[in-house]
Amino acid sequence: MPAAQSLDRLTARCAQLCTKILEALPENIHIIYVAVGHGTGHPAFVDIRYRMSANRTPAVLEEFMQQLDKAIQDHTGLLTRIRCFAYAAQSISARH
Repeated sequence: MPAAQSLDRLTARCAQLCTKILEALPENIHIIYVAVGHGTGHPAFVDIRYRMSANRTPAVLEEFMQQLDKAIQDHTGLLTRIRCFAYAAQSISARH
């Protein structure tokens, strides 16, 4: 895992990307880091799950992923695999 200070800065940048590009509400943003033993593939894996909306077009998601990839490389130096999954609002059930 990268240093805690790097992760703190990355967390702030990721939250900013979510609010600015995806127009997510801050209370709906959840960023979790999980340390794992690396086997093969990219050393960092990002799994994005988001609610579909009219403003989250393929072009917007492409910009988001480019900026996210840059942020991760800037703050950790790691190459990243990013996957995004869209869900219709009526398909999501959640609790706090």
